[in-house]
Amino acid sequence: MWCLKSSMLRFAKQIAHKEVARSISSAAAVQNAPLHGIRILDLTRIVAGPYCTMILGDLGAEVLKIEKPGRGDEARIWGPPFVGDTKESCYFITFNRNKKSVCVNIQSEEGRNILYELAKVSDILVENYVPGKLDSLQLGYEHFYEIAPHLIYCSITGFGSKGPYSKRPGYDVIAASIGGLLHITGPENGEPCKTGVALIDLSTGLYAHGAILAALLKRAKTGKGQKIDCDLLSTELSTLINIGSNYLNAGKEATRWGTAHESIVPYQAFPTQDGYYTIGTGSDKQFVEFCRLINHKELADDPKFLTNEVRVKNRLELIEIIGRALSAKTNSEWADVFASSSFPNGPVNDLRATFNDPHVKSVDIVKTLNHSTAGEIRVVGPAVTYSEGGNEIRTPPPVLGQHTEEVLSGVLGYDTKKIRELREMKIIS
Repeated sequence: MWCLKSSMLRFAKQIAHKEVARSISSAAAVQNAPLHGIRILDLTRIVAGPYCTMILGDLGAEVLKIEKPGRGDEARIWGPPFVGDTKESCYFITFNRNKKSVCVNIQSEEGRNILYELAKVSDILVENYVPGKLDSLQLGYEHFYEIAPHLIYCSITGFGSKGPYSKRPGYDVIAASIGGLLHITGPENGEPCKTGVALIDLSTGLYAHGAILAALLKRAKTGKGQKIDCDLLSTELSTLINIGSNYLNAGKEATRWGTAHESIVPYQAFPTQDGYYTIGTGSDKQFVEFCRLINHKELADDPKFLTNEVRVKNRLELIEIIGRALSAKTNSEWADVFASSSFPNGPVNDLRATFNDPHVKSVDIVKTLNHSTAGEIRVVGPAVTYSEGGNEIRTPPPVLGQHTEEVLSGVLGYDTKKIRELREMKIIS
């Protein structure tokens, strides 16, 4: 531990010159944040990349969202729905809190020079362009390495930097299709279904955020940055977990099970009088308790259902009996019956019920922010808490170009004349 602290101190001295250019806005508010003092150049759009940088921003990093003048992140126009009668899309505000919007034309030489200068006083660059695109603009890893060897450069792509699909654009549903997730999602014997949200995008963003933190730790020891490659398809394959292992090690092809579990019974949603209720009995002991609570104690003594192994074999008969039993009450009635049970259970909520759930309200995860054009907005805050604090929402999502002048003057020291000239040349907006 002492060696790591010493390494971090040595590295801090090596890049101390950067601190002169750091923006001091909101410094007091983020002083105790884990990533206070870390600056990120965010060249990402849509979901996976912005989700990654938002998490890092929640942890206290200063995130400079580099956007195309006049248009910005494509997600800004992904609507309806929009917030109230504004043109602020609900999609964009989901992933872009705790960031500063800086509009720079990166296809121009002057715009590239701005990024080069920012890279010298930044710690991380995150981008999600198709491989080769930024290289063609002289903004690839090798270009930045020459001027900022300390920079951690994270690329988020659809299919990675090599292989026959590497140049393809990649969206969540395409990676989920090629990677088998759609094949195993949906009702038994029904059509394949995509998940309700872009889970592969989100999982890739989480992978990237963890990889960046690991790279920061390594840089504390070596003083050197590195390139990180994250891609949607690799993320999807890694999250097949036991289903992928079943095929690789036992040659077992996967099928769709709806809400049911291939290897555990009962473990699925059952229809009730007013909706669906999900039950998961992960042990034989929990199954006995479940049978008692639904007034079918005889099931626990039936040789066909004594163990999970035989319950899986006799799944159809057992599920039919349980289904009839649960259809006799409402979700709230079953919630009362199972309130003190040892097995996991819960209703299938719509979003109204989700955000009005007493537990969701008690953990205070929904936060209210004052947006400069949309007024009051609400967002779901960080899912992780720290005993020492610092993982929090400090600023609402920015409007397009909101912080361009602030960053160019405060971070790079540009004077009013230079900023005016860049705007007249349409390099910034």
